[in-house]
Amino acid sequence: MQLTSLEIRKGYLVDYQGRMCTVIDWSIMRNDRRQYVFVTLRDLMTGRVTELKEHGDTKFEVLEKDNIELSHSYNDGLEEVFYDKDGAEFRCAAAAAKDALMWECEHYVGLLVNGALVAVSTPQTIIGTIADCPPPMKGANASWKDATLSNGVKLKVSNLVNVGDKVKINSETMEFRERV
Repeated sequence: MQLTSLEIRKGYLVDYQGRMCTVIDWSIMRNDRRQYVFVTLRDLMTGRVTELKEHGDTKFEVLEKDNIELSHSYNDGLEEVFYDKDGAEFRCAAAAAKDALMWECEHYVGLLVNGALVAVSTPQTIIGTIADCPPPMKGANASWKDATLSNGVKLKVSNLVNVGDKVKINSETMEFRERV
């Protein structure tokens, strides 16, 4: 389905120059004579971000998409194999699932376009295990410290967190939420 740049919104999946891109930002700028739409797109395959300044009547091809809950099964060469709760098998390129698979999650979110698995992401909240951090300090409850998770990701955590603790993390911002 084709929509003008005024009709698309953040979160839509569009075909831009033969690439599947998701709209990550969208805003309208008006001056005395014209209005422009600023659109920021992220390519699903490469992760490349493109910023566009388009007229209001510029057309975009919007792709139909579905999000499904998947469980990771195994790696098959250049592909990762996932299953949904009904047992249907879905395959995608290993590169499209690489960032999500660095987190051990019970379930992942799969992006289906025309019935094919295109990308895999983590749920909104993920759980990680602290592998390295300074010990907690008494009386410094409101402060933050650097920590390294078991998968190598570094982030700031509360002063009360210790090595071996499990913590909840926001997967979009990579911010510490709470101890589990």
